[in-house]
Amino acid sequence: MRSILVDAWNTFVTENGMDQDLKKLLDSFPNPKIILTNANQQERIAYGIVNMPYEVFSLEHKPNKTDKAYYIRMLEFYKLEPSDVIYFEHNVEAVNSALSAGIKTHHYKKEDDLVELQSFLKNNLV
Repeated sequence: MRSILVDAWNTFVTENGMDQDLKKLLDSFPNPKIILTNANQQERIAYGIVNMPYEVFSLEHKPNKTDKAYYIRMLEFYKLEPSDVIYFEHNVEAVNSALSAGIKTHHYKKEDDLVELQSFLKNNLV
């Protein structure tokens, strides 16, 4: 079963807190979820990336998600292959880095309807 990689800041968590509609969508899938962030411990507290409903992974800016090495190290940490995961992310540079690591990735834009994300998830969690 593929895991869903979830962008943390400005996707799952915003200045208004956790996106409850997005959480409801994610909870409709039985797949494991992992929240990806660049944030260190202090930043996680400041941004509200605490007490999350899913596991949180960070390399604390060493490197950031805009670096392909971030995804390679994350996959190694969880003993996963790129084909074992799908990902959605708001930052275009991070999207491109994940794609370069072989991860099926959706560029998530807030102005997008959750229906588009739901379609991406349904079509790629086979």
